[in-house]
Amino acid sequence: MLKSKVGRLRILSLIEGLSLVLLVFFAVPMKYLFDSPIFVRVIGMTHGVLFLALLLMTIMIGVELGWKFKRMAMIIVASVIPFGCFYVDNKLFRQVMNEQSE
Repeated sequence: MLKSKVGRLRILSLIEGLSLVLLVFFAVPMKYLFDSPIFVRVIGMTHGVLFLALLLMTIMIGVELGWKFKRMAMIIVASVIPFGCFYVDNKLFRQVMNEQSE
């Protein structure tokens, strides 16, 4: 999976999605329920960097492989929805990886 560009994008998408889930379901509640904003600072910054990397990598790979705008937009939109990355991984990335292996 790490040998192909799409495989690396898939891994980055899953890591970015996990960071969003941690931010929304762990760090934000810790901030407001226990007055502990450090988790939002750390996880939020990490998520922001991962999101920008995903955005840039999606555009670069999408242009290089000639993807339609809809495919790239689906990856980017799913990255701002908690658990969206898992949907994209199941529906889109597996399809693209199968297309490449044929």
